[in-house]
Amino acid sequence: MDHQRRKFLKVSGLAVSGLGVMESFAAGQLGKQKVGPVFQDLARFQITKNMKEAYQVALNVLKPSKSQLEHGLELHKDAVVVDCYGFMPRAAVDGERMKKAVEENASPLELQDMQEDMSMTRFVEIQRETEEFINAWKASGVTCVIQNSGEEGSAIERLLKRLSRFTYATDWMKDILMKAVTPEDILLAKEQNKHSLYFTGNGVPLPQDWVSVEEELRYIRVFYQLGIRMMHLTYNRRNMIGDGCGEPIDAGLSDFGRAVVKEMNRVGVIVDISHSGWKTSLDAAKFSDKPMVASHSTVNSLYPHFRAKPDNVIKAIADTDGYMGICCIPWYLGGSGDIASLMQHIDYMVKKFGPDRVAIGTDVAHNSQYASEENKKIPGYRKPRNRWEALWPDPEKEFTTSKEMTQSLAWTNWPLFTVGMVQMGYSDETIRKILSGNVLRVARAAIK
Repeated sequence: MDHQRRKFLKVSGLAVSGLGVMESFAAGQLGKQKVGPVFQDLARFQITKNMKEAYQVALNVLKPSKSQLEHGLELHKDAVVVDCYGFMPRAAVDGERMKKAVEENASPLELQDMQEDMSMTRFVEIQRETEEFINAWKASGVTCVIQNSGEEGSAIERLLKRLSRFTYATDWMKDILMKAVTPEDILLAKEQNKHSLYFTGNGVPLPQDWVSVEEELRYIRVFYQLGIRMMHLTYNRRNMIGDGCGEPIDAGLSDFGRAVVKEMNRVGVIVDISHSGWKTSLDAAKFSDKPMVASHSTVNSLYPHFRAKPDNVIKAIADTDGYMGICCIPWYLGGSGDIASLMQHIDYMVKKFGPDRVAIGTDVAHNSQYASEENKKIPGYRKPRNRWEALWPDPEKEFTTSKEMTQSLAWTNWPLFTVGMVQMGYSDETIRKILSGNVLRVARAAIK
């Protein structure tokens, strides 16, 4: 692999060019791939125009030296890399099919289901989307995504809907993508040069019959058996478990919420308080016997935001032997809102709480390069009201997200996240902890 990389740089004359190194990195990621017959004609790798632009924007922000860039990319290529909360690459929808549904007066719910289903599964069936899917994985160098495979809420039928789509993907794309049910499966994916999904849900599954506490808790184990390894206690709003981060008053965990945390501990499901209120988060840490996480959040001390966590909450998470994943949402990061801000939040966590307490949970996805052309085919249609869970309080200060911010934090720029940590002077050991070691530690503790 190293010989091929040096040969590429020599022939291309791009030894100092960030894009040249990126292409070499991605080619190396694909180089060892053992693919089945379905993927035989995909043993090539393409850096798309969108990927190149995003990569160059991030490179212009970081401005690494040649040695920092090369060392970071080599380390990233060698390391197990886990996105501790995110999304695998998304396909473009079938614009003509969506158009037909709109013209036939499909309901907003039906259109939403169609859009989600196609974006989450079309790479299984459509050749150009399969290529795009593989290209994005290889460009990112990500081994595993702790995949949001539930909906925002606790209704069982809603949680099952998305879980089925990601199970479908891992069932039909075994040559490239596997379902990980233990941390060791993630390591196996790296060893086999594949990619993997470790499922998380955006809510605790509740029958909402309210007959007894025990009956309400019974589906936690069912969803664990289906592969879910992490669950949100709340999503922005208040529920029967506790208060979400979007509520003006945070009363903490309910008595029932305490029972939920204990049952998640017993079954082996990681408690995630990313969308929970600060008091609810502190209560969860108090009552959890296992490491707890905020899988995709930011540091409130650097930029106040209702989705961020203050130092006392982060310390409470750390005291459970958990971690906080820093996300890639400019509005949450504040500051310059780009990859430099991401590095600042990571660095704050490392210096204040130690390298064992931080990971990266991007909360962003790579969208197919064909998405725009397909979306243009869809006529305008009646949009539904905001969903119940989409309670977004007015921001404390105005923040405008630019295209450049989003590009610099693109999911396919994962290798440059490692380069940024090299620039900050972190040891390889520390970087490997942030890339996956901390996530694997907590995952092992949860199912022990």
